[in-house]
This record gives sequence, structure tokens and C-alpha cells, in this order.
Amino acid sequence: METANENKLPEGLSILFADDEESLQELMRLELPRMGHRVTVCADGMTAVNVLAEQSFDCLLVDLDMPGLSGIDVIEQARDICPDIDVVILTGKSSLESAIAAVRFGVFEYLTKPSKLSDLKALLTKIAIKRRLEKKYHALKRQLSRVEGDPELIGDEPRMLQVKQLVKRVAPTNSTVLVRGETGTGKELVARAIHQQSLRAEMPFVVVNCGALPENLIESELFGHRKGAFTGADENHRGLFEVAGGGSLLLDEIGELPRAMQAQLLRVLESGEIRRVGDNQVFQVDVRIICATHRDLVAMAEAGDFREDLMFRINTFEIPLPALREHVEDIPHIAEHLYMRLSQDATPPARIFSDETLELLQAHHWPGNVRELVNAVEYAMILCDQLPIQPEHMPKRLLEPGHNLHPYPSAGKTLKQLEMEAIHAALVRHDKNKPAAAEELGISLKTLYNKLNNDAGEDRKAS
Repeated sequence: METANENKLPEGLSILFADDEESLQELMRLELPRMGHRVTVCADGMTAVNVLAEQSFDCLLVDLDMPGLSGIDVIEQARDICPDIDVVILTGKSSLESAIAAVRFGVFEYLTKPSKLSDLKALLTKIAIKRRLEKKYHALKRQLSRVEGDPELIGDEPRMLQVKQLVKRVAPTNSTVLVRGETGTGKELVARAIHQQSLRAEMPFVVVNCGALPENLIESELFGHRKGAFTGADENHRGLFEVAGGGSLLLDEIGELPRAMQAQLLRVLESGEIRRVGDNQVFQVDVRIICATHRDLVAMAEAGDFREDLMFRINTFEIPLPALREHVEDIPHIAEHLYMRLSQDATPPARIFSDETLELLQAHHWPGNVRELVNAVEYAMILCDQLPIQPEHMPKRLLEPGHNLHPYPSAGKTLKQLEMEAIHAALVRHDKNKPAAAEELGISLKTLYNKLNNDAGEDRKAS
């Protein structure tokens, strides 16, 4: 059963019709409004160009053979005046030359006279639907940009300046990039900056957390599958490599990828070809690969946990990210930037943090790096009624004596107890968001669930 939204007709178009046949002019004046469109009729090409310079239109419906300026001349000037206008050629003389010209100028469709009104109506409906979808796309893109903010790298300390320079140098290339750093340092932000400064900026940027994917579904998620490839595959499924086509794909936590999948990924990176699960056909994909990890891939390769050939393949260009404690001079600027992003204020206040608060922030060890700082700033914003933010508005862990020396006191506790305290503390910091907690702790989501389940089982036995 179709919904009301599916049945909703697209909004009418604003159409400029240019043709020297008076009978067609009268027909379009009558019929196009009946189809729900607005129309301006011109009898020759020069008049059409002058009208285009004064008004904006969604669609140009133009004859090729007119006195004075030809239809091709009108289309050429229309592309300069209004680049996004959709053009439909309507002519009684179809030729190879005119068809080639139509392709060269990006004409939407080519109709030969005489054409049925039903065909024209269907064509204009297609254009209206296309333009409606384009508007939705641009609106969603603007909304996403407001939510995520621009991928701005904050910091003037030498190590952050080096990161910015490396991003600037590698972004215009198609080289595979490895972003390496502790959990919470902003590896995804760096990957987004690379994408936004590249020639692929208008194409998709897709993120996949390799540690969060179920092991039995990784291949399907990355490469897609055909209907019936396995139990539950009820329809064809596009993989993330296809979704990211023409753009960039961030393989976050690449060190968590199972070894069997590492071999398949290596083949894709070397050949540029993928094959859906359950399909014998291979096809090319055009994707820029960016990888990120908090792990030491060299040590993993030496231990046999990561393929050495894949390590060298993805490490064409490495960008090391410093931990937050390694550039504390940038903390005031980062904290103020985070406040502005979270508050969505257009004008920055004169003073956001007191001097005492900034000293407190710079003294903290920040085991969770920038992600922990984001949580601390948001916590303070909830408690603070009037700026500047004071130390008492910050999370209690920052106020405790020795908070910057070690986040977890270990006296008299077993390694198992310390491990569970670290897990529960991470869950608290991320409001029980298990994937985020697992990423901060440097373990896979599966490992986190196993440890929590084992701990719960021991508690039940003890009771």
C-alpha cells in the first residue's frame, strides 16, 4: 500500500519555452499550466537569453532551429547564466550533430517533434522529482554540516601544526592514509579534513568501525551481497565500498579487522575490484581509503596478528596524532571551540572559562583525550548558569587530588578488578554507549560484551 508521501506530486516547475512556431507557443501557454507548471514563452533565441538574464528558471524547453540565435546558442549562454537549469531540446530535425551538442551541454532529454503531450508531461515530472531530491540532498547536507561542524583541526602547538601540514599535503592525492593515535585524539576528524580538502569533497564520506562489525557479517557489510547468498539475505545489498563510490572510505580501528578479512581487503586495495558475497562477477570501485588505529600495527605484524603486506599497503602516508596531554598549550583553544560547537552560539562570549578552570584543564592527564574533554565541557555547560565556567562546574574526577597522576587507584585490587573498574568508568563517561566505551578502551565491542557477561556471571555465582 502506498503512503501519502509516495503519492505526493512534485512541485511544479518554472519553465522557459523558446520556439518560433506560433501554434506551439499557444499550445504551451495553455497546456503547461494545466500540468501544474509556470511558463514563460519566447518566440526567438535572443529574447530567451534576455529573459534568462532577468529571471531564474528550473527548466529550459528549447527548439534547435530558430531565427537569430539557434537553440544550441541559447543553451550555451543559459549554462553560463544559470548553470543548474535543466534543458530539454524539442526539435523537428534530429541529427547526429545536434545530439552530440546536446550531450556536450548536459541536456536532460532530447525530444523529436511531433511529441505527445503525455510524453512531455512524464518528462517534466521526472525533472521535478529530480530537482526535489536535489533540494532534499542539499538541505540534509547543510543540516549534517551544522550538526557535525566543519572538520577544523584546532591547535598551534608544533605537533598539531605538523598534522595540519600533513593533511594539506596528502589531501589532493589519492594515496591511502593511515591516521594513528590514541583513542579519542580525533582520528575521524583528521580523516574528514582529508576528505573535505580533497577533489572528492562533494562525494560521500563513509565511516566503518571495523571492531564494531559482527565477524560473520563483515564481508557483506564491506562488499555487499546478492539476494539468497546466505540465510537472511532477502534482497541485494550494496556494500560500503559501493556506497562510498567516488568518495572516501574510513576504515576505523583497522587493527580489529579479522585476519581472514585482511587478505580480502588487501586484494581490493591492490586491484580496485570487489565481489559481492554470492556473486561471481567482479567490478571496479573508485574509493579513496583512509585507515585509522590506536594500535601498534608493526608490533601486531611481528606477533602475527596483522598481515605485514597489508600494513605496508595501508601505510602509504602516515599521520601520527599527538595525545592531548602532549600539547596542553592547545587545551584552552580546543575547549573554547568545543563550547561554541555545543552551544551553537553565533557570537563567542567574551570569556568562557575562568583562569582557574583553564589551569585545571591543562593539569589533567586526559586518558580519554579530546573525547573526554568534550564530555567535560558538556558536563560543565549543564551545571553553569552564567559564564565564565568555574572549576566547581567541571566533573568531580578533575577536582580530586592527584587526578592527573592516575585515574584508577590500584592499592589492594586485583588486575581483574582494575580492568572492570576501567570498563565501568568508560561506560559512565560515554553514558553507557558500549561501542564508544570499547573504542576508548582499545578493545573490540565483542570483547567488551564478553568481559561484562563474565563479570555478571561471577556476580550471580557470588550471590
